[in-house]
Amino acid sequence: MENYKKTKIVEKPCPLPFTDLPPDIIEMKVKDGSKIRNLMGYAIGKMELDSVRQILFTGSGKAVSKTITCVEIMKRRLKELHQITKVLFKQIEEIWEPIVPEAGLDALTVKRNIPAICVLLSKDALDPQEPGYQAPGS
Repeated sequence: MENYKKTKIVEKPCPLPFTDLPPDIIEMKVKDGSKIRNLMGYAIGKMELDSVRQILFTGSGKAVSKTITCVEIMKRRLKELHQITKVLFKQIEEIWEPIVPEAGLDALTVKRNIPAICVLLSKDALDPQEPGYQAPGS
């Protein structure tokens, strides 16, 4: 790969693994460079409102552990939250171009599957039979 440079990364859109989510649900997209303080300030502020019943945290790759940290902080700050966790894989494509185009090398496309997590937190009861369900206080 010393003759190539990465020119583009394309993330394939991944459908949310939850059905029946309200169209106005707050989705916290956690990135690797996100600051937990900023994420939690916004999320806790929204969840303390009576009109907001659910919040969705999503993260992929290196941000999975940060996503889990945010969820655990949220559950500690706001008691009685129901949780459903879904783990999945997100496909990304890396485009590699030859450094010296005259060398006769073709561009490469590398497809990779990276781990992703989606966590739904709700003030209302969720289906306990759903895989990944955690009751409040467990």
